[in-house]
Amino acid sequence: MNKSPRTTIKVGKARSLEAFHDIVALIERARSQSMHAVNALLVDLYWQIGQRVSRRIESDGWGKSTVIDLSAHVQQQQPGLRGFSAQNIWRMRQFFEAYQHEPILSPLVRELSWTHNLIILGQAKRSDEREFYVRMAAQERWSKRELERQFRLSAFARATLTPPKLSPAVRDPTGATSAFKDSYFVEFLDLPEGHSETDLHRGLLRQLRQFLIELGRDFCFVGSEFPVQVGGRDFALDLLFFHRGLNCLVAIELKVDRFEPEHLGKLSFYLEALDRDVKKPHENPAIGVLLCASKDTEVVEYALSRSLSPALIAEYRTQLPNKALLQAKLHELYQRTLDEQPIAQAPIKAIAPRRKRVRS
Repeated sequence: MNKSPRTTIKVGKARSLEAFHDIVALIERARSQSMHAVNALLVDLYWQIGQRVSRRIESDGWGKSTVIDLSAHVQQQQPGLRGFSAQNIWRMRQFFEAYQHEPILSPLVRELSWTHNLIILGQAKRSDEREFYVRMAAQERWSKRELERQFRLSAFARATLTPPKLSPAVRDPTGATSAFKDSYFVEFLDLPEGHSETDLHRGLLRQLRQFLIELGRDFCFVGSEFPVQVGGRDFALDLLFFHRGLNCLVAIELKVDRFEPEHLGKLSFYLEALDRDVKKPHENPAIGVLLCASKDTEVVEYALSRSLSPALIAEYRTQLPNKALLQAKLHELYQRTLDEQPIAQAPIKAIAPRRKRVRS
């Protein structure tokens, strides 16, 4: 049966449109790669300038006045060129000196924009703190706005002071649990006191993009109130995601009260249903996350110790942490670490006996 002219035209247009999308995708990919390459070259240029300025300070005694003269000279030689103010050149020197003895980190900083590097350089005072934010910004591909938010959340202090405490029952050699946090901040929802699960659920859906950033890289949204049918009954899972790195479904159940052991039963039920009826053959078993308003760590440990289901319990927090308190605790931790380090004994110098003066 021959196709009608209209059908042929429609098929031809559909094929052309598909080809157009493919070409646009190529253009966008090339633009992204070129922007990344230009950024790496620009940061590398700033590194080299910072290196030369730093060396001149050491060898020739350059100071801020010399850097001001250098900036004026650059502007004279390259009129209209931006990014070479005296202040920015001085930052280039600080940038180089901060990472010159970090062979592992120095390539990573080139993956970040100059703005990202300036934020980290300006707000992270210790080398281990800078390393944390450089690695996380590169790994999670944080935007400038998200990087500043992570500083407001004191992400480094929280990671250092309260590392995720998980039951041995949920620790596995694949390191799957490292993709999850012990607590998630959802201050961007502006939830009122005494909010309901519906308020929390709707807020997360409204701010889904921001929640995906908070969850971390590789999380993909699948559905809300995802239908799960067991026997003749219908159930609805609060939120369902897929994690590309772990190659598995991630079920999230929301609770606006504190964690109770009976919450795990329902989550385990959903995980079993997902593995039987939704999971594809090439995917790993589903993982469940119970997102509660608060939790007692000891109760969580007891609840998980006999559970074979890969279920994790995390808190959601609606307010920013007390930054001053976290910094004080972090300082106390550093001080305690220094106090516990063995003090190297200074070598005892041999004292030559004094010669007696012989009176003439």
